[in-house]
Amino acid sequence: MRRPISPDGPSRYLREADRLHIADRLIEKASIRQIAAELGRSPSTISREIRRNGVPVRAGSSQWVYRPHAAQSRAEARRPRPKTGKIGQNPELRDFIQRHLEQRWSPEQICQVLRARFPDRPEMHVTHETIYQALYVQGRGELRRELTSALRTGRARRRPHRQAHKRQPRFTAPMVMISDRPAEAADRAVPGHWEGDCIVGAGHRSAIGTLVERTTRFTMLVHLPNGHRAEHFHQALTATISQLPPHLRRSLTWDQGNEMAGHQLFSTAVNMPVYFCNPASPWQRGSNENTNGLLRQYFPKGTDLSLHSREHLDTVAAELNSRPRKTLGWETPAERLSKLLATTRK
Repeated sequence: MRRPISPDGPSRYLREADRLHIADRLIEKASIRQIAAELGRSPSTISREIRRNGVPVRAGSSQWVYRPHAAQSRAEARRPRPKTGKIGQNPELRDFIQRHLEQRWSPEQICQVLRARFPDRPEMHVTHETIYQALYVQGRGELRRELTSALRTGRARRRPHRQAHKRQPRFTAPMVMISDRPAEAADRAVPGHWEGDCIVGAGHRSAIGTLVERTTRFTMLVHLPNGHRAEHFHQALTATISQLPPHLRRSLTWDQGNEMAGHQLFSTAVNMPVYFCNPASPWQRGSNENTNGLLRQYFPKGTDLSLHSREHLDTVAAELNSRPRKTLGWETPAERLSKLLATTRK
C-alpha cells in the first residue's frame, strides 16, 4: 500500500501528509520498515520521526501516541532560520577561536588544537569549515568580521570556486569545443577521427600519449622521452600523427590538459582540427578512456613511464591492435583499419 507521491514532487523533509500516513499506519500496526517503504524513506527517518514527535497519552504516563498535526507543528517550530551556530552558543569556544585567529593561526590549526586540548569536551570541537562559515556568512555574527584580515588570504569575503562562467581561458589560443565537432565524428561512420590523452607516471614526472581512432579503435602511442610539457608534447604528437595519410587526419578530440597548450601549432602543422572536451567529462572520449584502462596492464600507475622505449610502445600498440573486439564484430582494430584503407585505395 504505497502512498501516492505528492504532486509537489519529492521533498527532503517529511510533509504533513507524510505524518498523517505514518499515524494511520501505526494505528494499523504496520512496521517501521513497511511505513518507510511506502513513503520511499529510510527506516531510520521514520523511527527518528516517531521518537522525536511522539507524546505521552497523559502527563506521567508510560504510554505514548503519535499525533501528526502536533508533530508537524513541532517540526515547523524547530526549523526557523537563521539559528545560532555552535560557536555563537559557546562564549568560551568563540573567545578561544578569536584569540588564536588574532595570532594568525589558520582555522585548521585551531580545530586540531581544540581537539587536543579538550579531548573530552565535544562542545569545544568544531571543523575548520565551521570557523569559515562563522567568519564569512552574513548575519551569523559569531566571529568578528575584521578577523578575516588575519587569514592567509586576507580576503573579507569568500571567493567562489569552479564557476564555469568565471573560469579563465585554459590556453592563449581559443579552444574549439566538442559541441562544434562534425556529426560524422560522433556517429563513427567515417574513419580518421581520433581521441587522445596522456597516461602519467609516478609524481606526474613522465607520461605516454595515447591516440585511438574512433571507428576502428586502432591505437597509437606517443613516445615522450623529454617529458610532457607543452613544447615537447607538441613536437612528439606532430611526429606521430604525420605518419598517417591525410584522409585519416580528420579531427582530434582531447581533454583540457596543459600538454595541449600548443594545439594551434599542431593543427596547422598536420592540417588536423583539434576539439576539446568539456571540463571533467571523460565520457566524451569514451574509446580513449577505455583504451587507457587496457594500457594500465602494461604501464601500471605509480611507475616511471620514461623507462619505456619507442620500440616497446610500438610493441604494446601492436598487441592491442591485434586483439579481437566485440564492438567490431570480433575483428581486430588492425583488420578493420586495413579494410578501410583497402576500400579507400579502390
